[in-house]
Amino acid sequence: MKIKTYENLHETFLVLVFITLAGGFQDAYSYLMRGKVFANAQTGNIVLLFKNIVELNFKESISYLIPISAFTFGIYVAVIFEDAIEKKRLHWRQYIVVIEIIIMIIVSIVPENLNNLANALLSFSCAMQVYAFKKIYGLNFATTMCIGNLRSATENLSKYHITKDRKYLENSKKYYMVIFIFGIGAALGNIVSDYFGLKSIIVAAICLTISFIILFFEDRG
Repeated sequence: MKIKTYENLHETFLVLVFITLAGGFQDAYSYLMRGKVFANAQTGNIVLLFKNIVELNFKESISYLIPISAFTFGIYVAVIFEDAIEKKRLHWRQYIVVIEIIIMIIVSIVPENLNNLANALLSFSCAMQVYAFKKIYGLNFATTMCIGNLRSATENLSKYHITKDRKYLENSKKYYMVIFIFGIGAALGNIVSDYFGLKSIIVAAICLTISFIILFFEDRG
């Protein structure tokens, strides 16, 4: 049986919930447990990178350069996956999710003195997720960051007030909901990290596993 969807299951709210929860969780985890570095929010890392460069604090600069570089490489690899993997046993997005899950498991056992390695792995994972899951119901979204979603949400809300076209209102609601789900993921990351420390990233892996299973119902034909 196939689940009836909008166009593609990976663009529906069901998959987006668990993918976005994982995204919010990873950002909270990397900041709280891995040296106050953002796995997803590379803008913050770039700001802190150049702050440390100006202050000639090159050792700290490396801590931010590594996730930025890993994120860039993650996008590059995800594009190659999309191009190279056609209709196989798994959808190419499922291969991406499997890699993410494996990375989460590895990160859970990386010791604190190797935070740079952990952050590089997380940023690489997040980059692939950004590329693989970038739409919901045909709208462009980000599941690992909020600034673009916030802009789009408010833009659509403003257009609704101007045109009274409910299409814009519905679009706005979708964007704001994604931001809320991301926030819930970040809050969950904060709470769980207090109890389970470095191993708490396994919760993000569980969310991704649920998405992986759901994607089996997508019609690839």
